[in-house]
Amino acid sequence: MVIPSRLTEYIVAAMVIILAPGPSVLFVIARAIAWGRKTAVFTVAGNVSGSFILSVFVALGLGPVLQRSDLAYSAVQWGGGLYLIYLGIDAIRQRRVHAADMTNQGDIAPSISRSIRDGFWVGALNPKAIVFYAAVLPQFIDRHRGSVTAQLILLGAIFSILAFISDGSWGLLAGTARQWLATDPQRLEKLRATGGSIMIVLGTAVLISAIVSG
Repeated sequence: MVIPSRLTEYIVAAMVIILAPGPSVLFVIARAIAWGRKTAVFTVAGNVSGSFILSVFVALGLGPVLQRSDLAYSAVQWGGGLYLIYLGIDAIRQRRVHAADMTNQGDIAPSISRSIRDGFWVGALNPKAIVFYAAVLPQFIDRHRGSVTAQLILLGAIFSILAFISDGSWGLLAGTARQWLATDPQRLEKLRATGGSIMIVLGTAVLISAIVSG
């Protein structure tokens, strides 16, 4: 398997989007606030599993196309960049609704298997992850140095490992400070707005990269 030459740059970009409080992070924080650290960690385990499966599907579908077509590569960059900006704007606009959802999870803690299953589907259907795998990942591959599909799967696996470490830390931190977070909705609103702002910046960076490479 070819290791992309821009692996270090990729890890930095991956950490930026992982740290941005998107759907997966907010879901984990909501679980931590409602039911504590144990539920949050198992939710993260399911979440990154779903995210990795998603990355494999994207790689299998996009890899062969991107290896053959410059037009498809450019279209993926533009579409993904614009969608990231849209997600960021929507996150800022809906920050109060999202904050309210995080503090209304119910009173009965889910089982371990339920936590993993719920986390899996959030990860597999996370629009931020879909855009990242489809638009950001391809910028870090070496199209003329071997299988693009294999490179995309490798980068997806790295992303999932980093996400487990980061999201797990979010869950542990939120579980420890659950009362502090739950008693002031504005803290959660600021968290969501910050995540939205980071997504807008990342989407803009993708568009700039598309213009420069075009």
